[in-house]
Amino acid sequence: MNTRASGGIEPPVRVRITPEESRLLAELILEYCGVLLASDAGFLLERRLASRLDHLSLGSYLEYYHYLSYDLGGPVELLECIERVTTHETYLFREQFQLDAFEREILPVLLGRRGARAPVVWSAGCSTGEEAYTIAALLAETARPGARVIGSDISLRGVRTAEVGIYGPSSFRTTPEERRERYFEPLPSGQWRAIEPLRRMCTFVHLNLLDTARYTELGAIDTIFCRNVLMYLSSQARRRVVEGFYDALVPGGYLLLGHSESLISVPGRFDLVNLSNDLVYRKPG
Repeated sequence: MNTRASGGIEPPVRVRITPEESRLLAELILEYCGVLLASDAGFLLERRLASRLDHLSLGSYLEYYHYLSYDLGGPVELLECIERVTTHETYLFREQFQLDAFEREILPVLLGRRGARAPVVWSAGCSTGEEAYTIAALLAETARPGARVIGSDISLRGVRTAEVGIYGPSSFRTTPEERRERYFEPLPSGQWRAIEPLRRMCTFVHLNLLDTARYTELGAIDTIFCRNVLMYLSSQARRRVVEGFYDALVPGGYLLLGHSESLISVPGRFDLVNLSNDLVYRKPG
């Protein structure tokens, strides 16, 4: 046991990450899920993954890279790694102007088509599910029975949280009180749970967006919300995902991105549609 001169126990020495180790881990993450980390991401990786080295009794980030790449436990640990380095910030009724555009301008078009079925909306990169339940609430107010929401995320932990549908006060920071009380029931813990009819409308799937072959499992999609996800992907990954979205949408289906995102740098087949207060993308047809 190491002790200081005064007799106290020394804190454990923190393993430092080298530029080469940072590069190897960043390349592994990029290959797996398309997330492009900054060239100076070493501090982020060290801060978020240090406890994993302790947990696995590894002596360096190079050993951690080898574990992820070659050990039998690597695939499971890679999910934990992605969980720790990706962003999960979300809340209910986020970017209200876009939700208004969906409710007032897109839904009437979808519902007004000849032989239109109940719409199916995909929340791609739904994190812990707040966006999916937001969309479900809008559909419950304006769409015909049978409307469905599919939420997907690369975070298995996030998907499991979404399935439960229980949220704390921070998730409701922009939610109108009337809608919170209509669609969520209070719990003794001070949290709120999505009411059962809303939960029945939602299906949650663990999905890596780079795995575009799996998009067909979701069925025919009328609208895709993919907000504040593409901004974290490499240009190659963005093109791959956007092409997958195009193929997943029915003719005339819509793609809604985050307010700071666009397809300007992603050549594709979508039409840009100017709504009253938003720009969205539509598959021709």
